[in-house]
Amino acid sequence: MNNRQLFLQHLAQTTDFPLAIEIEKAEGIYLYGPEGQKYIDLISGIGVSNVGHRHPKVIQAIQAQLDKYLHLMVYGEYIQSPQTLLAEALCKTLPSHLDNVYLVNSGSEAVEGALKLAKRFTNRREIISCIDAYHGSSHGSLSVGGNERFKRAYRPLLPAMRHIPFAEEQYLDCITTETAAIIVETIQGEAGVRIPDQSYLQALRRRCDETGTLLILDEIQAGFGRTGTFWAFEQYGISPDILVCAKGMGGGMPIGAFIASKEVMGSFKNNPLLGHITTFGGHPVSAAASLATIEIMHQEKLPEQVPEKAALFKQLLVHPRIKSFRNKGLMMALEFESFEILKPIIDQAILGGVITDWFLFCDDSMRIAPPLTITATEIEDACSILLEAIEHYD
Repeated sequence: MNNRQLFLQHLAQTTDFPLAIEIEKAEGIYLYGPEGQKYIDLISGIGVSNVGHRHPKVIQAIQAQLDKYLHLMVYGEYIQSPQTLLAEALCKTLPSHLDNVYLVNSGSEAVEGALKLAKRFTNRREIISCIDAYHGSSHGSLSVGGNERFKRAYRPLLPAMRHIPFAEEQYLDCITTETAAIIVETIQGEAGVRIPDQSYLQALRRRCDETGTLLILDEIQAGFGRTGTFWAFEQYGISPDILVCAKGMGGGMPIGAFIASKEVMGSFKNNPLLGHITTFGGHPVSAAASLATIEIMHQEKLPEQVPEKAALFKQLLVHPRIKSFRNKGLMMALEFESFEILKPIIDQAILGGVITDWFLFCDDSMRIAPPLTITATEIEDACSILLEAIEHYD
């Protein structure tokens, strides 16, 4: 059997209609098929390849670590320089109170750890999240997800979960002294790039302070330069008690983290001992790749380039069928009248050599989140193909 047949026969499928695009190589913003097909990746593998595919410095870091060691021991027992150097580099990007890093394998795992940590530190049980939030697909992260259609089939989920509308201050009174934490995406991703007012996030921070509730900010999609600053929350004049990140963190390698103060994180040390454990979290190869990714961000000043690149997308992507253009930096959504109109446009764009997607909880909007390394010329090329795809539908 060929690769396509093997894929359909033996690899678990999550839909009856996978894209099934076969890729043999990736470089920069481009993916290449076995017969020379060339695609512009406008979604960065869903927010992962912020520094582009196979950035040379990421590859060098991976190769250097391969010559030293791979897995040694479960997380937190041995001193491994890729982990310690990465933790230091992450803390340098953050407010001083966020000085303790727990490395995991993915965004869902980071959310799981953050939820456990909040309950353990506060000795409270209630968790609040937002309607149409997406925090992952494992049982705990799914429990704080805010879309009932997406999780109905898996109930019962965690108890003591409440959901409130996103970015609406009048619902913040739902946060009480019984609430262990509220988990919020700084910018809602799968809801279709929903952007809160600064006043909302500042009011949220105040309410958490008033009630002793921990504020967990989910920057799994919005972090690592995507919105124009290293962390999106920097633009709102607040900071979280716990920060979760993943996706763009690894330069293409699987890694995630939840970050808090040493005091809060210390809750995992006793009652019970080893309060949170992971075998592969902070894998040395992934940690080395992540450290290289942070260095690339700083050296190439990628976050600083985001506003100009986002403005060029907004300037070029104008068409009567586009109902609105929502964005925070290079986290963008193009709204169309319906999924029935959008899906053929996405399919045509792929045939033209541009890969886009829609959002889990907003299927009338096109996801655009290219590698931050994309150039002005590449933006112009991509937008031209997208506009041709829209015209083709007409």
